[in-house]
Amino acid sequence: MTSAAGTSTGESWTAAFAHALRPLIDAARTEVAPPFDAAFAEQLGRRLVGIAARTLVLELHRARGTLNGSTGSERFDDFTRTLDLSSVFARYPVLARLLAQACEQAVSVHHELSSRFTRDRAEIVRELFGGLDPGALVAIETGQGDPHQQGRTVAILSFESGARLVYRPRPTGLHVRFIAQLRWLSTRTGINFRSPRLLTRDGYGWLEHVEYEPCADVAGVAEFYRRLGALLALLYAVDGTDMHYENLIACGDQPVLVDVETLFHPTPGASEDPAALALARSVYRTALLPHVLLGDNGVVDVGGVGGDRGAPSPLDVVDWADAGTDRMRLVRRPSVSSGAFNRPLLHGIPAEPADYQDSLLAGFRASYDAIVAHRDELVRLVRACADDEVRFVARATRQYARLLDESTHPSVLADALDRDLAFGVLVVDDPLLDRLVPFEVADLWRGDVPLFTCRPGSRDLWTGSGLRLPGMLPEPGLLAVERKIAAMSEVDRHDQQWVITAALASRPRPVSHHSAAPLSCGVAPVDPDPARLLVAACGIADQILAHAVAGENRVNWLGLELVDDRHWAVQPLGAGLSNGYTGVALFLAELGALTGAARYVDFAVDAMRPLPALLELFGSTPELVSAAGGGLHGLGGICYGLARLTPLLGLDPALLSTAVSLMPLEDSSMSVVDGVAGSLAAMLAVGTRDSLALADHYATVLRAAICSTNGFARGHAGIGWALRRYAATVSNESTDVTGLAFLESDAIDPTDSGWCSGLAGAALARDDERLAGLLAAREPLRDMSLCHGELGVVEALAAHHPSAATRRTALLLGALDDHGPRCATPGGVPSPGLLTGLAGIGHGLLRQGFPVPSVLLLEPTQHIEECTR
Repeated sequence: MTSAAGTSTGESWTAAFAHALRPLIDAARTEVAPPFDAAFAEQLGRRLVGIAARTLVLELHRARGTLNGSTGSERFDDFTRTLDLSSVFARYPVLARLLAQACEQAVSVHHELSSRFTRDRAEIVRELFGGLDPGALVAIETGQGDPHQQGRTVAILSFESGARLVYRPRPTGLHVRFIAQLRWLSTRTGINFRSPRLLTRDGYGWLEHVEYEPCADVAGVAEFYRRLGALLALLYAVDGTDMHYENLIACGDQPVLVDVETLFHPTPGASEDPAALALARSVYRTALLPHVLLGDNGVVDVGGVGGDRGAPSPLDVVDWADAGTDRMRLVRRPSVSSGAFNRPLLHGIPAEPADYQDSLLAGFRASYDAIVAHRDELVRLVRACADDEVRFVARATRQYARLLDESTHPSVLADALDRDLAFGVLVVDDPLLDRLVPFEVADLWRGDVPLFTCRPGSRDLWTGSGLRLPGMLPEPGLLAVERKIAAMSEVDRHDQQWVITAALASRPRPVSHHSAAPLSCGVAPVDPDPARLLVAACGIADQILAHAVAGENRVNWLGLELVDDRHWAVQPLGAGLSNGYTGVALFLAELGALTGAARYVDFAVDAMRPLPALLELFGSTPELVSAAGGGLHGLGGICYGLARLTPLLGLDPALLSTAVSLMPLEDSSMSVVDGVAGSLAAMLAVGTRDSLALADHYATVLRAAICSTNGFARGHAGIGWALRRYAATVSNESTDVTGLAFLESDAIDPTDSGWCSGLAGAALARDDERLAGLLAAREPLRDMSLCHGELGVVEALAAHHPSAATRRTALLLGALDDHGPRCATPGGVPSPGLLTGLAGIGHGLLRQGFPVPSVLLLEPTQHIEECTR
C-alpha cells in the first residue's frame, strides 16, 4: 500500500498500532487454542486498528514534541511502544467499549465456528468433498463480507490438501430451494447450471468453495453469457436482487451464484412515477446487469457483469498520508476497484459483456419462455419457499459501512450520546425506514452492518437479534412473485429485453458527442413528401406510446439518457426538455396538432401532469433549482417546452409564468445545453415581459463570460448564437459585438458533422452558407438524432441548401424503412428522449414537411404572449 503522500507503508503502521493494542489482543488470544491463535490474533489486530486508528492518530499528534527519535518513523515507533492505553480509554470510554466488544465477539465467533465444524466434519467430508478427507484444518479466514449479528461473517476454511470450504453463519435453506428451481429450469430449457454443493444446518451452512476458472475459447464465453441470461430470467421471476459482482463466480463457461439470500425481495417503497416502479420491478433490480455508481471521481459498474479491475471508485475513500510517521494524518482520495472473479477471462482479458449481448438475450428468451410455458410448475416450487429466511436490504450496505467507519471519529468516542446523534442521519422521513432506525442503531453499536430478514409468505420483518416486527411490508414477497409469474408475457419479455440491452449499453465508457459512422450503402431513398414524413413520424410516435408506462394519473418512459454528459444510465425520464418527458410530450403534441389523432395529445397531457407539483417543489426548495440549473437540460428547456405546449395542449398559462419566475439568476455553466446561453435563448423564445427582463440579465452575464470549449451545445458557437439572437430580438440588430467575438473564436472540428460540437452547429450559429455547403458534400450519418446525428445536419442544410436537405431526408426515410430509427445512444438503443432519442427523430421529420418551430434553435411559437398574458 502507498499512502497519499507517497510513503510506502506496507502493513508496518497497522502492525505497530496493533502492538499498541497488544494487551487486548493477547487477552483474547488466550481463549483460542493453537494452531489458530496466531492467525486469530493477526485478524483481530486488524479489526481493532480499524476501530481505533483515528483516535490513535489524534493521540499521536498530541504527543508530538515529546516523542524520541530523529526521524518521523522513529518517533511513530516510540509512540506505539509507550502509549498508555488506560489514559486513552479514560478520555475515550466509548472506544474502550467498542474494542472490548470486538474482542469478545471475535472469541465467541471463533468458538461457535470451531464447534460447528467439529460437529459437522464427517458430513462435510461426505457431502461436500465426495468422501475424500481434505486433511487437517490449517487456516480459518474470517471477515469475508460484512459483519452481522454480533460480528459474524462468512469465513473460508483451508485444509492440508489445499481444499477450501465456505462457512456461512446464516440460514442457507433458500439457496437449496433456488438450486431446485435451477434444476427444474434445466429440464425445461436443456441448459445445465453449475451450483455449489451445500450442507444446510439450523441457522448456518457449509458451501463448496467454487474456484474461478478462465474460458478456453470464444464459444465458452458465449455459453457463459447464454447461461447468465437464463439465470437472469429466473431471478427476474422470483424477484431476486443484490446479485452484484461479488456474488457471482465465473467458473469456466458456468456463472455460479454464491449468495442468493435476497430472492423474493419486497419491491422498494411506492413511487408516484410509473416508470420508476417499472424499473424497480424489472430485470434491472437483480443487479446482475450493469449497475453503475456515479460520483465525483468517475463511474464504476458494481453489477454482476461489472466489477472492472482498476475502475475508479466514484467516491473518495479514507486513507492515511505519511503513514508510519509522526506526521500521519487522515486524507480522502480516489481509489480503484480491485475487481473480482465474476467475469470470464479469455486469453487473460476479461470478456466485455456487451460483446456477448446476443448470447445473453438468447439465454434469457429460452428461460423466460420456459417459465411462461410451465409457470404452474414454477409457482409450486416458489410456494415451497414461504417460510425460508430472506435478507431484506433496507439501505445500501455501503451506506452502513461508511457510517460505521465515520462513527469511529474521536469526537464521538468520548460520550455515547454524541455517537447516537451521529447515527441520526439515518432518519430520512420515510415511514418504513424510520421505524427501523432504532434497530439499525443497535446493530451499528455492536459493530455490525444492520441486518433485517423477512419470509416470502409474510408481511413481517425480523431484526438481526430475532425480534419480530409485524406487518412492516406492504405485501408478502411470495404474493408479488406469484403475480409477476402470472403476468409474464411476450409483451413483458420484449420490455425486459429492452432493459437488458439498454443496461448493457450503459457500461462505463468514454462519452463522445462527435458524429459517428456514415449511413451504409444500399439504402433506397424515399420521396420525403409531407404525407410520407407524417407517416414516418407517426410510426415513431406509436413506438414511443407502445413503451410508455402508465400510472393512475400520469405516464412516463424508461430511457437510456446521459447523466451530466458523462455517463449513460437507464432511468425514468425526468422533467427536462432535452432528455425528459417535456421533450417527448412536445413531439407528441406537435404530431397530434398535425394529425388530429387524440391518442398523441392524450399521452402528451398525461406526461405533463407531474410538472405543476415539481414546480411547486422547486418554489419551496431553492437548492433544487440550483441543481436543475438553466439551459436546455434544466429550467430553461422546461420554460421553452411549456411555451410551446401551452397552446398545443391547452395548459394553464400560469404554469409557464411560474416556471419563468423560478429561473436561476446564476448558473455554473455558460453553455446552451445547461447554462446561461440556453436560458437566454429560452427566455427570448417565451417572449413575456418577465422572461425578456431575465433575458437582459442573462445577456449581461454572457458578455462577461469566459469559455474554453467549442461548439454549439457547450462552447463559443452557442454563446455567440445566443447573443446574436438577443441583439436581433431586442434591438433588431444582426449581431452583438461580444457575440461576434465568440462566434469568430469558435474552432470548428472539420471531422465532426453534428449539431452539438461540429459543422452543423457552427453553420446554424453563424447562419453560414459556406459551412452548410461543406456539410452538403458529406456522406449522410447512420445516427438519425438531433444532437450529433443526421437530423441535426439536415436542420443546418435546410436554410441554405434545401435540395441537399431533401436528398438526405429521402435517404433517412429509406434507412428508417430498412432498419428502423437509429438513436444517438450507445449501440443505437431506442430511447424516447428529444436530443438523442426517438422524440427528436420524430420532431426532425416533422420539421422537413411542416412549419414546426425548431427545438435546436429554440424558435418561438406564435401567440405565446397572448397565451401567457
